[in-house]
Amino acid sequence: MYKNTSVQGYLDKLAARSPVPGGGASAALCAAMAAALVSMVVSFTLGKPKYAKYEKKLKDILNKSESLRKEFLRLVDLDAIAYKSKNIRDALNVPFMVARLCIEGIKLCPALIKQGNINLISDVVVAAIFFEAGFASACFNVEINLKNLNDKKFSQMVRGELNQKNRLMKRIRAQTEERVGEIIRG
Repeated sequence: MYKNTSVQGYLDKLAARSPVPGGGASAALCAAMAAALVSMVVSFTLGKPKYAKYEKKLKDILNKSESLRKEFLRLVDLDAIAYKSKNIRDALNVPFMVARLCIEGIKLCPALIKQGNINLISDVVVAAIFFEAGFASACFNVEINLKNLNDKKFSQMVRGELNQKNRLMKRIRAQTEERVGEIIRG
């Protein structure tokens, strides 16, 4: 649906007077860009003698970031499909999955501060910021669907999980930003 659309094509559709793609698909796309940045940093690091001792860990990070990137891209399309289905549970589950996966993505960033190519250190923090943006955006999409679901117990459970993940997200992003800032500013 959208995963094979050009950036220009996607943005044209996003700007059009149509409910899809919307914020949910864009949250997933933002997270996909974050995962792609993580992959880029690792790709520019692998094979460099200076980072040889981190080779195995870097390959693991690359496998995870590429898996996440593909899943986020799949969720861009699933969000549009879920919206069109008018099924509130489906419309809720897609951004809930985006939020959960953003946590997995941002967890890859701190290791790259030390183990990633120093010339791409700013890309590590941009990835962290994009993961946080994707997470926050997905959470709002979860909330709007919870409002329409009218299931108090389920809503409490979901909000509890997202609040816990939000604290972790903010902490990792802030620490990443602080450490990268220290390195960049010297």
